Amino acid sequence: MTDQTIAAPIEEPQERGFSRYQSFLIALLALTQFTLILDFIIMSPLGAILMPALNITAGQFGVAVSAYAFAAGISGILAAGFADRFDRKRLLLFFYVGFTFGTALCALAQDFHVLLAGRIVTGLFAGVIGSVVLAIVADLFPLHLRGRVMGFVQTAFAASQVLGVPAGLFLANHWNWHICFVAIVALSLAVIAAIALVMQPVDAHLKLQHDSNPFRHLIATVGEPRYTLAFMVTTLLATGGFMLMPFGSAFTVHNLGIDIVHLPTIYLVSGLFSIVIGPLVGRASDAFGKYPTFVFGSVVSIIMVLIYTNLGHVSLLTAIVVNVLMFVGIFSRMIPSQALMTAIPDASQRGAFNAVSASVQQLSGGLGSVVAAALVAEAADGSLVHFDRIGYVVVTTSIISMTAMYFVQKQVAKRSGRRMV
Repeated sequence: MTDQTIAAPIEEPQERGFSRYQSFLIALLALTQFTLILDFIIMSPLGAILMPALNITAGQFGVAVSAYAFAAGISGILAAGFADRFDRKRLLLFFYVGFTFGTALCALAQDFHVLLAGRIVTGLFAGVIGSVVLAIVADLFPLHLRGRVMGFVQTAFAASQVLGVPAGLFLANHWNWHICFVAIVALSLAVIAAIALVMQPVDAHLKLQHDSNPFRHLIATVGEPRYTLAFMVTTLLATGGFMLMPFGSAFTVHNLGIDIVHLPTIYLVSGLFSIVIGPLVGRASDAFGKYPTFVFGSVVSIIMVLIYTNLGHVSLLTAIVVNVLMFVGIFSRMIPSQALMTAIPDASQRGAFNAVSASVQQLSGGLGSVVAAALVAEAADGSLVHFDRIGYVVVTTSIISMTAMYFVQKQVAKRSGRRMV
């Protein structure tokens, strides 16, 4: 069976570009991802504020970050068997409401334990949302357009850098860190209303179901041999990404010597560049091939990670340039890899495959955060010691993932009847 787009009750795409409803849907999915990503990455820049405010150590902070990932990983596995048995709109709405509740709990936290509970609840629900979004994209858009779609959807990451993180840091610096999570909750309520009132059902996949038993459906998906390689690549990519992210703000402030008041500037400029880069990378992956674009991004990432993790005190301009180039590499790797992954599963197993993949990603990311916390230590002046070791691990996983992804794209090309995708 080749990769296919399930017929859905939406407008046909225009000859050029997307239809009005498709454009709305892409924007809604991007906004959903924006709140999801912002809720996660806001922990990194808030780290320098949260640790003294709640009187927690770097180790405890790492636990709070990884607890989210582990909870998300567990929920992905638990939901996988049911992921293809419901209208994807209803599934998205259910888990997004739970995500909003968990974020509200974080906003109310007054100590480490409540914050930890909030991150766990948020992770339990957030862990499934990304997989539902990917399944919706695969259901409604053909493979040759998915690079563009993922380019726009993943630009939410950049938008969270440009709009969310600087605004969050501004609120945290001028009021308190609780306001950051309150703002995410307010935006999430608007997203809930849009999903419930405007989004059309995505349920054509229900006609393809053969497994009446959710457990059997899960086992059939996990046990499919050709999915194993895709799960391995996901593991490698997530492990590397989660190792650097949690300690980004602390490293920038204490190791690079950048004043904490300039953190919003770094995130703002990096995000602005990323907003432009994301759609361009999406178009490039559709035009030149998703794997060649992935290799380009991996090479750039390897070079910039080695530079970044070995930096000492630098100027603000240098810190901005390094961050921008790192994001070029990250986006050039993330967008084509996700577009390729949507072409791996059969249409009847997309929800389960994406849920398991998301689970693997989160669990690997949680493991990466724990390993990173074990590799680094905090000096008396607050600087992070042995941070370069994380860089070497990330580079190693990147090199292995490039090799593994080559075989993934060969598998996709064979199923789609193309020489290169």
